[in-house]
Amino acid sequence: MAKKGNAGGVRGASGRRRWIKWIFLGPILAVLLIQLYFFVQVCWFVYFNPGSTSFMRQQLSELREANPNARLKHEWVPYERISDNLKRAVVASEDANFADHPGVDFDALERAYERNNRRHKVVGGGSTITQQLAKNLFLSGSRSYLRKGQEMIIAFMLESVMSKRRILEVYLNVVEFGRGVFGAEAAARYYFRTSAAKLAPNQAARLAVMLPNPRYYDRNRSTNYLIKRTNLIQRRMRAAELP
Repeated sequence: MAKKGNAGGVRGASGRRRWIKWIFLGPILAVLLIQLYFFVQVCWFVYFNPGSTSFMRQQLSELREANPNARLKHEWVPYERISDNLKRAVVASEDANFADHPGVDFDALERAYERNNRRHKVVGGGSTITQQLAKNLFLSGSRSYLRKGQEMIIAFMLESVMSKRRILEVYLNVVEFGRGVFGAEAAARYYFRTSAAKLAPNQAARLAVMLPNPRYYDRNRSTNYLIKRTNLIQRRMRAAELP
């Protein structure tokens, strides 16, 4: 009877150790599976254009709460059919070191971290174009260090399998330019009644300046900041390096 009791105790202890192991390993395995999912998706987008993004789906859901028949303004165009003016304007405004960094600009992140600490809240993330693409494709617009960490991981994935040219092409085709307006072609037609290929320097600069807060500037198109910033970016466009 004593032997049976001892055997039962050993089995019980072994079972408890297995549960403890899975309590610790389970979350790690779940995180790794999530990263694998993101990486598979990133590899797919090297060759195939995304039909929608997390941001698109979220905004379409919001629009359909008011209008069940609402649709997004979005039309994919290849890299060659997007004006170099817009490419240079977006790089100059959003990520001057785009051609050189590995997906994350650590100097910009440090400046953003210091700014957030001064204000005791997350007011800016120092995101590169690659990070913004990661966020738009897979994540949400919420501001937290956890989401920022995931954004950085996906950014490194993007840079590891995509060329800079492809990253910029996808970004310019999926980024939000206004309420329900996504991508360069839809933005060019919505704001200027032209195509993305024919955007003039001042038009391209204005669209680039709208990117940090596109819905606000969709409603407020003539603010002093927008005008001054547009003029500044137009001057900087000449020095912007494209992939």
